[in-house]
Amino acid sequence: MTAQSGAVATLPADWGGTAGRICWRRSIGWLLLLGPFFFLSYGYANAVAADREIGTAVVFAWERQLPFWAWTIVPYWSIDLLYGLSFLYCRDRFTVDRHALRLLSVQVLSVACFLAFPLRFSFARPDTDGLFGLLFDVLMDFDQPYNQAPSLHIGLLVVIWIRFALGTQGLARLVVHGWAALIALSVLTTYQHHFIDVPTGALAGLLCVWLWPDRGASPLAGWRWTRDSTRRRLGAIYLGAASLLGAIALLGGGAALWLLWPAVALLLVALIHLGPGARGFQKHDGRPGVAARCLLAPYMLGAWLNSRWWTRGRRRADRVAGEVWLGRMPSAADLRAGRFGSLVDLTAELPAPRGNWRYVGLPWLDLVAPDARALLAVARHIETLSAEGPVLVCCALGFSRSACAVAAWLLLSARADGVDDAVAQVERARPGVVLGAAHRRALAACLVLIGAEEQP
Repeated sequence: MTAQSGAVATLPADWGGTAGRICWRRSIGWLLLLGPFFFLSYGYANAVAADREIGTAVVFAWERQLPFWAWTIVPYWSIDLLYGLSFLYCRDRFTVDRHALRLLSVQVLSVACFLAFPLRFSFARPDTDGLFGLLFDVLMDFDQPYNQAPSLHIGLLVVIWIRFALGTQGLARLVVHGWAALIALSVLTTYQHHFIDVPTGALAGLLCVWLWPDRGASPLAGWRWTRDSTRRRLGAIYLGAASLLGAIALLGGGAALWLLWPAVALLLVALIHLGPGARGFQKHDGRPGVAARCLLAPYMLGAWLNSRWWTRGRRRADRVAGEVWLGRMPSAADLRAGRFGSLVDLTAELPAPRGNWRYVGLPWLDLVAPDARALLAVARHIETLSAEGPVLVCCALGFSRSACAVAAWLLLSARADGVDDAVAQVERARPGVVLGAAHRRALAACLVLIGAEEQP
């Protein structure tokens, strides 16, 4: 069992590695498919834009100050080599397939955008001779000043960058980051793309990494629209907020376009509530996946600030009974100061602090009451961990998800005479706890499960 499913684990370093053998046949097979598809689809979009004589460009005035550095055509071209080499860092069939699906998806998404919203690069490129000039000439034999936003070069780079970063450590990882950053810069300094193409390309790449995560199922796998009224209501609220921010960004233009980032984050949160649920945050071993962290960063920052604002002036954790404490998402310093040996984390949207303590992660959506079986599962973990020393049960604020979990533990451990008593004990221990009717119904159902287990 993994920490994601509720097993006890010490939080590890960032997941990754290159153990195992290279899947040569599978990797080559994918490359034989992806290579021709790239040239055919990319070339088709170029030809369509040329036939339409597209002249539309999205360019900021400050971009005219960007230098042209002919030598950066070398890192620009290097992505072709890295594209193939990236498969060497896929050491099992699952990883090969996920990496290939990311590359395929970002190509499909980008080409679809090129056809739907064709743009043209508007700067004149200076004449270049020598080796660099030759590399530009070869590029121009295939490329044209179309296929701009989102930059497919950047989208592919994001996918490849993540693959290499997960397969390297130490100095090698720093080299990967440095060279990838140079490739990203080169799309501007070779006069291949305008700036708007870069963040949109990164968005396309990250979306495809999120769609095909390294661990767990795709958010689209087994998609079902939720029947939970609370999740539907929250999804509608987040969707409305995303639409508002998106409209402000598009109507305001300029710097206001950066509001598209939180708009995308809120849109994804809306979809997570309406469809896959907490697994859409892709949180494993205390950390959301890299794509989820980047895409949802504005939302996660807001959630963290909200947790600190509503708990300001309050104790960060309160003892409920025995060795069980209830509180907000702690920092590593909080855990050390409280001498907690274990952390039970019920957040889906916040990263857990790393350190030398036992960790159980059961991601639940905020403001949504858990079901009875989830409550019983976490109650069992709390009972096991509390026998080994102080355990902190946390959510963002320590007022709802974690409070409900501790109330379930009080029922399981026979420290409460019923749901009302369990809720009352938690409310006395941590003033401000909010457990509504849905939470009480879940606790009552959990109590039924506990009673059924106790019957001979």
